[in-house]
Amino acid sequence: MPPSLEDRWPLDGAHAVRDELIAAYADPSRGYHDTRHLAEVLDRLDELARAGTAFDPLPVGLAAWFHDAVYDGRPQAEERSAGWAEDVLAAHEPRQVAEVTRLVRLTETHQPTADDPNGCALSDADLAILAAPPGRYAEYAADVRREYAHVSDADFRAGRAAVLADLMARPHLFHTAYARERWEPGARSNVEAELARLT
Repeated sequence: MPPSLEDRWPLDGAHAVRDELIAAYADPSRGYHDTRHLAEVLDRLDELARAGTAFDPLPVGLAAWFHDAVYDGRPQAEERSAGWAEDVLAAHEPRQVAEVTRLVRLTETHQPTADDPNGCALSDADLAILAAPPGRYAEYAADVRREYAHVSDADFRAGRAAVLADLMARPHLFHTAYARERWEPGARSNVEAELARLT
């Protein structure tokens, strides 16, 4: 039986913060960015670590918990999520907190530099859904649409296609060697297929 989300909290203590985050991800108004997404990001970080990908597990793990702490369809969700982390982690080691908030902000663009192992690991884990088996990818795409139910079909298709086209224009979707080898081909296939459906 896989561990519960509660058991995957990376800090010793601060359980009230953990529970507030789980409640935020469990908000029924969310589509894709829910507790399942959080668990999958944590799973992919574990997979990267098992494969020998080097990163600092505490700030990266905390950043995974906070990266979609705020997700309401309005601008600057990542910035507001980083602000939440900054506020509730204020009693912790300042350099660790600064790294957590930096990583949360990085998930807005998913473009870490090559010399940023923490950013590369978190970015890859967050985007790993793109490489999911076709059935799970279809669920993901439907859940994203549900999060933007307030947007018309035409506007959603145009906006979603622009996001996916931007991803496909990048030399690589992923930044770690493991993800490029294992996840990149499937991700490109999934995204290409969704783009074809949208356009």
